[in-house]
Amino acid sequence: MDNLQKADLEDFHWQMELMGSIEVGIVVLNRQFEVKLWNEFMHNHSGILPSQIRGKSVFEFFPEIDQEWFRQKTDPVFKLKSPAFVIWEQRPFLFRFASYRPVTSATEFMYQNVTLFPLPSLSGEIEHLCVVVYDVTDEVISKQRLAAVNQQLQKISRVDGLTGLYNRRYWEECSAMEYKRCLRSQGKSSLVILDIDHFKKINDTYGHPTGDQVIRTLAKVVKDLIRETDLAGRYGGEEFTLLLPDTDIKAAELVAERIRKAVEETIAEHEGEQIRFTISVGVCEFNASFKDHRAWLEQADKGLYKAKEGGRNRVVVT
Repeated sequence: MDNLQKADLEDFHWQMELMGSIEVGIVVLNRQFEVKLWNEFMHNHSGILPSQIRGKSVFEFFPEIDQEWFRQKTDPVFKLKSPAFVIWEQRPFLFRFASYRPVTSATEFMYQNVTLFPLPSLSGEIEHLCVVVYDVTDEVISKQRLAAVNQQLQKISRVDGLTGLYNRRYWEECSAMEYKRCLRSQGKSSLVILDIDHFKKINDTYGHPTGDQVIRTLAKVVKDLIRETDLAGRYGGEEFTLLLPDTDIKAAELVAERIRKAVEETIAEHEGEQIRFTISVGVCEFNASFKDHRAWLEQADKGLYKAKEGGRNRVVVT
């Protein structure tokens, strides 16, 4: 064997070593999508030996690959000599490989980014393409966890801790948007404001923990009796507000009365104490004459004040 042949053999050996040790998948396909090269990464994650798959259609071994889509995706690679890319947001994977970190990973499969690039022959023709498979599972899981944390933080920033209803700041943002929507469309939406009658007496008699339980009980009654599209908020202390989109005054009054009656029949229980309580309610429909959402709420608040003056445990429409 001459020196040139030895050098070529060494180069080939190094290339094979590189193919085996590299932490990405390398697959070479011809125009018939038959496998010509299958590196160690692909072997390790699929359990398929290069000798088993070489010369065989990749679709035979991986039926999860959408053939029509893959042919369309590779068409410009062969015809235009242009690389193509598949990111996990488009398709989670090309080859369904199990996640090899089942304890630390929150997914059963490997997320993949894939690059497809042409392999020109000595004549310049493209008869083969290379598929490079990158394992991006860690990156994806980290991104998903961060998104979940951000979502949770956003929820916490919007929700009142005691009741699970929206807090005042977020509820006011929603009411301001609803005011603008109604102003544009002349829609029929209503606001409801309510609070617990003689709440100070409840706190003074039974203590603040029992008072908190009364507030939580009221919140549950409200949540159970409104629609998914309605927005309930704890405005402050024992005061609650409801935004009822696409609801005229008659329907809003029925909702308010239904809540009032349900509260009257409800018992709040805390450490052996059973507390009955009532609420007073003010209701107001949107009117284009209101200068802003606060004026709308102030008008509903006038109804609440009249309900208190009128003897409590009642609904007043303004």
